[in-house]
Amino acid sequence: MKTRIIVDSTAELMPKIKERVHVIPMTLYFGEEEFLDGVTIDHETFYKKLVETDVLPTTSQATPIAFAREYEKAKEAGEACVVLTLAAKLSGTYQSAVLAAQEYENVYVVDSATATIGGGVLTELALRYLDEGLEAKEIAERLEQDKKKIVIVALLDTLEYLKKGGRISKTVAFAGAVLNIKPVISLIDGTIEVLGKARGSKMGNNLLVQEIEKAGGIDFSKPVLLGYTGLSDILLQKYIEDSKHLWEGNLTEIRYTSIGSVIGTHIGPGGIAAAFFKK
Repeated sequence: MKTRIIVDSTAELMPKIKERVHVIPMTLYFGEEEFLDGVTIDHETFYKKLVETDVLPTTSQATPIAFAREYEKAKEAGEACVVLTLAAKLSGTYQSAVLAAQEYENVYVVDSATATIGGGVLTELALRYLDEGLEAKEIAERLEQDKKKIVIVALLDTLEYLKKGGRISKTVAFAGAVLNIKPVISLIDGTIEVLGKARGSKMGNNLLVQEIEKAGGIDFSKPVLLGYTGLSDILLQKYIEDSKHLWEGNLTEIRYTSIGSVIGTHIGPGGIAAAFFKK
C-alpha cells in the first residue's frame, strides 16, 4: 500500500522535499485580514507586513475538516497516511489531525514535538524511510522514537515581538534593546526554554555553538537544517561562518530556509536557528 506524507504548514521544507508531501495550511490573521499560511501569503509578504504594521498577527490551528479532506483524497487513491504535526504543546493542530483520523483506517498521526525546521528534518526522515520501502505504520513507529532526539536552538535578534505577544514585560524588552541583549532559546520535546543571553551577534553566535555542543552534538547521519526569520539571511550567513568548524567535513551542503509566519509572529525578524538530531 502506498503512503502519503502529510504535514501542517509550520514545517519548513526544502523545495524538493515539499514537492513530495501534502501540506495542510494554518490560518493567519492581521487584524481583520485572513490568510492561509503558504497559500495566500508567502514568507516575504508576511515579514513586510509584520514590520510595517502595529497589529500583532495571530494564528489559528488547522481544523479537523482540513485534515479529513486530505485523508479522503488518500483513501480514494488507495493510500495510507503518515501525518506529522506541530508540537501538541504549542498548538491544537495535533488534536485536529487525530480527531479527523477517527473516521479513517491506515492513518497514523505523529505529534512531532517540534516546530518549523524541526518539523522539516523529521519530514525528511519520513521520506527516507518511505524510500527504503517501509509501510506507513513502521514509518510512524520509527518517527515516534526519532523525534525524541530533535533539538532546535535559536538566537533571537529582538525581544520586541515577545513583548508584543505578552511573553515578557516592557521593562525587560527595553533593557534588552538598550543593552543589545540577544536571547538564545531551545525547543526540545515541545518545550521552549531560554538557555542564555548574549550581548551582540558575535557572542550570540558563540553561545549558539556552545548550546549545540551541550545538547550532545549533531548526528550527521540524519537531516540537518538551518533557518532564519525576516527578509534577509545575512545574520544566518554570519552564523554559518562563525560556526564553520561544526559543519566542515560533516556536511557536503549547509541547507537553510526562511522560517514562516506562525513562528515568525512570535520571534520577529532577525532570528536564526539550527535543527538537528542529537547523538
